[in-house]
Amino acid sequence: MKPIRFFQSIQAKLIIIYLLLILVALQLIGVYFIKTLETSLKNEFIENRNSQAQLLAQYAETYLTENQENKNSDTTKKSYADLNDFVNSLFATSKAEIQIIDANGVVLTTTRPMNQSVVNSKNTQTEVTRALQGIKDNQRLFTDFDGVRKIIIAKPIGSGVKVLGAVYIIASMDDVYKTLTQINNFFISGTLIALALTAGLGVILSSTITNPIKAITRQATAVAEGRYEYEEKIRVMGEDEIGQLGNTFNFMMERLREALSLNEEEKEKLASILSNMNDGLIATDDHGRIIVINRRAKQILQVNEDTTLGMPLGELLGMPQEKMQVLEGTEDHSTMLHLYHEGEEDPLFVKVTYTTIHSKGKGSAGTIAVLQDVTGQEKLEQARREFVANVSHELRTPLTTIKSYLEALEDGALEEPQLAGKFVSVARNETERMIRLVTDLLQLSRLDSKQAIISKETTDVTEMLEEVADRFSFQLEQRMIAIEIDVEEHVDEIMLDRDRIDQVLDNLVSNAIKYTPEGGHIRIHAGRREPAVLEISVQDDGIGIPRKDLTRIFERFYRVDKARSRSMGGTGLGLSIAREIVKAHGGTIQLESELGQGTRVTFTLPYQQEEAAV
Repeated sequence: MKPIRFFQSIQAKLIIIYLLLILVALQLIGVYFIKTLETSLKNEFIENRNSQAQLLAQYAETYLTENQENKNSDTTKKSYADLNDFVNSLFATSKAEIQIIDANGVVLTTTRPMNQSVVNSKNTQTEVTRALQGIKDNQRLFTDFDGVRKIIIAKPIGSGVKVLGAVYIIASMDDVYKTLTQINNFFISGTLIALALTAGLGVILSSTITNPIKAITRQATAVAEGRYEYEEKIRVMGEDEIGQLGNTFNFMMERLREALSLNEEEKEKLASILSNMNDGLIATDDHGRIIVINRRAKQILQVNEDTTLGMPLGELLGMPQEKMQVLEGTEDHSTMLHLYHEGEEDPLFVKVTYTTIHSKGKGSAGTIAVLQDVTGQEKLEQARREFVANVSHELRTPLTTIKSYLEALEDGALEEPQLAGKFVSVARNETERMIRLVTDLLQLSRLDSKQAIISKETTDVTEMLEEVADRFSFQLEQRMIAIEIDVEEHVDEIMLDRDRIDQVLDNLVSNAIKYTPEGGHIRIHAGRREPAVLEISVQDDGIGIPRKDLTRIFERFYRVDKARSRSMGGTGLGLSIAREIVKAHGGTIQLESELGQGTRVTFTLPYQQEEAAV
């Protein structure tokens, strides 16, 4: 037997456990302490800057009031000079840039000497704009280009309703984070010292446990190597757990030969169980009661091992004993179960296969039941059947119509020009409907097989959405439906397949027009939800979709109102194609709707890395 390395020994594991316990405890305490301290320091820093801004706002109110009363006079200039001297003398040591801004956003004074060029220029910061609107709480934390974390605070000047200007402060929080870094370093040093002391103490304590175990290990090694003549018994030094282990080992030596015979039978059972571990597995004794159930079987049946051991197999599977005996007598020994779990609408399809365990001289020693979850296969087969049925139905209806009108033409309708023209027009419309259906099916097939070529090009999002609205302008005017395009400010150009995304947008807008009553409203919105994700949504206030249909709305040929959808010329494949196109671009699509409240379809498109960095 190979000697055990130190890091593989129980002694090393005990030491590591001690170290980990100390480390976890110190880390938890440290994290709580550091987070609390960080929050306290940041809040104190922000409160101080807010107090400065409020004080400055009160002080500057007098100067700005005089400015409005004495415009274009020397007194005004003197007031601004006094204000500049006051701000610089009182707050120059605060390591913050302070600007006093008038009601028009023009900078009157600044405390940073190197930034005097901003005086008499306009400050367009969002916080300043909000402050000039009378909003009092305007602050923002950010990291500057040089990696320094800073805070911006803007306070309106004016005690009444009228805003006379704003105080703008941009302060570095570097000192706060330097203090936190020093405290972190102190804490890490203390942690390392504590771990070193714990390691030394762990070596001493663990040796009192591991030394007796090493003696037992030497004896067990001799037995494992087949030296059963080694009859020296383990010396029991006490009545603790180690002493009980020694007594148990001595007793084990006496029963070893008997145990080896029993072990052969257990090996056969274990081999059968291990050979089926990929699926759910249940083993029973010769009386049909469960003795082993694996993790997968518990997941499939949603049961607890403590409650199933000793239970009859038929009771667990919900099958009478007579049926199980019939199955054991058949050739395939398998059956299909439909399991309904709480909170799930669809059943779980489980194939159960039985195998009898035979024991030497005893006949049947038990049964092995293998559980296979074939729900995915069943759903796939059901979807395939529904797809074939839907395609057959969609093709049969126009073909039947065409055949009927052709027969009518053959029977004499050709002699009546007006009637013949009507019949030919209907046949043409039905033919075009079949062509659209076949074209959609071919497109879906290419998307499913990854054969569709996605040719991406740089596209302006605003221009793309406006062109979509232009394409449907005639239909919108006919139905008196208003359309609104809303593109957020930070939406950049994106690389995409313009033709295919146009197809997605056309489908969504067309659906919105179809199911929105006259005088309704459609809104197309584009925004940037993450640094590298574009989100586009099409929302209407139409008839909406029932909640029960939302989970299947993207299925092929699925229609909420089949009669109305066919009358409007739909194939039931539009949303399926839209989903596949969006997926081909690496995005996602989802639909939200309430009956009678309208529908909102949202899809996302990822920016490429170089686009996201812009």
